[in-house]
Amino acid sequence: TALTVRVRSPGMAGIVQYVVLRKDLQAGLGWPLGALVAQACHAATAAIHLHYDHPHTREMPVPDEVTLTGLAETLKQANIDHKLWTEQPENIPTCIALRPYRKEEVHPYLKRFKLLK
Repeated sequence: TALTVRVRSPGMAGIVQYVVLRKDLQAGLGWPLGALVAQACHAATAAIHLHYDHPHTREMPVPDEVTLTGLAETLKQANIDHKLWTEQPENIPTCIALRPYRKEEVHPYLKRFKLLK
């Protein structure tokens, strides 16, 4: 599942940040929505902190940990800046946040995921 928030501001047209969340944490493991939102916030904040000079946010669900970590590896190989957020102390990968990019730069890697509803 991907949660996508597009921020429109002068000079930032077409800039988005994607956050990819594991759908199975809520559906299969019973995590409450608030916990998922917290994970998305942690990852988005970490990605912005790591790549502060690039600003904005979209959230998308993925079905499970395998899909999430596979996407992280694909992004790494493509040199797409991102943060794989791992909840501690449980050591559970929960979501990925990309630094803000122009949509056309990263959409090909994320187009198979639907927006979070």
